[in-house]
Amino acid sequence: MRTLLALLLGTSLLSAPAMAQSAWTGGDGAPANPLACDASVTPVPPGEYNGGSPTGAPDRKGKPLKVVDIPKLVGVGYFNSTSQGIQEAAKETGSMTVTTDGPTKANIDEQITFIDNYITSGVDGILFAANDPVAIAPVLKRALEAGINVVGYDADAEADARQWFVNQAQPNGVAKALLDQLASEVGEDASFAIVTSTFTTPNQSRWISEMQGYAEKCHPKLKFLETVEAQEDNILSFNQAQTLINKYGDELKGILGMTSVATPAAAEAVQQNKLCGKVSVVGLALPNAMKPYINGDCIKSTVLWSTVDLGYAAGLAMRAVADGTLKPGDTSFKAGRLGDLQVVNQSQILLGAPKIFTKADINNFDF
Repeated sequence: MRTLLALLLGTSLLSAPAMAQSAWTGGDGAPANPLACDASVTPVPPGEYNGGSPTGAPDRKGKPLKVVDIPKLVGVGYFNSTSQGIQEAAKETGSMTVTTDGPTKANIDEQITFIDNYITSGVDGILFAANDPVAIAPVLKRALEAGINVVGYDADAEADARQWFVNQAQPNGVAKALLDQLASEVGEDASFAIVTSTFTTPNQSRWISEMQGYAEKCHPKLKFLETVEAQEDNILSFNQAQTLINKYGDELKGILGMTSVATPAAAEAVQQNKLCGKVSVVGLALPNAMKPYINGDCIKSTVLWSTVDLGYAAGLAMRAVADGTLKPGDTSFKAGRLGDLQVVNQSQILLGAPKIFTKADINNFDF
């Protein structure tokens, strides 16, 4: 990618310029629910349980469990690390055998076939990360009807098609992590811009609205310049970051990347313009994509979540639902070394605040 981007640097000035826009463009316009400025968390009642339940499930309390983990796809660092966490949970419980299996590409039809085959062959539990929340629901409901425990992580299905979902982060938590990190790097009164996918992409639009609300509450002197779209395209993301650098010059102190594509592309633009230490890039990105910039002391951090912890929590949740120690109406979940995790949104277990990866620990993660 770096070679390609280097070749494109000379043509980037010919790309469409980032257009000045009114403050905080790119949000979805819905009301924000900003978290507290400090680290305090006010528990919110999760509401009535809306997950499903297995039909006629045998008593599995304390008995050995045969579980299959079917992520979106296998063979990639992200899900290799969630599998690592699941195996850690299985070892810790001492009574659960987990096999990770699934398609080699993120294909919902293939994922459904894998799940269907494991229902037929017989397992006690299914862990999943959905490629499509709606399309996967019927086969998960068949699993519940067969008495199989079903727990999701990373990407949810329709709520009544599984018992619990381990949610890695909520939108207001992502917003707080991004803006707190940005302010810590550029100062409270610096100017920044955003590179997002499109103004209509639900996740990014929600995060931007939540960032606006959190900035007004906790970082009111930060100066927002504009949001530009890059459609999760490597080249366009680089070109848009380059355009922001050209347009705002010394005024630009930070770029927020809202996608795992935009963040490393913006870092590449900063590095090629020899602006390391002068323009910060903060955003959501995989650690492996950001290691060259963070290990090279050009960029300080990247924001995501610990995928090992995500798998670990999901594995423990599977053991707990089978034992009946995690049940509808619970407001928290004891997740081993992670402590008590909050139940949110009726039937979700919140992993916690996003993780900030820095030079101190980023090489400990491989995804």
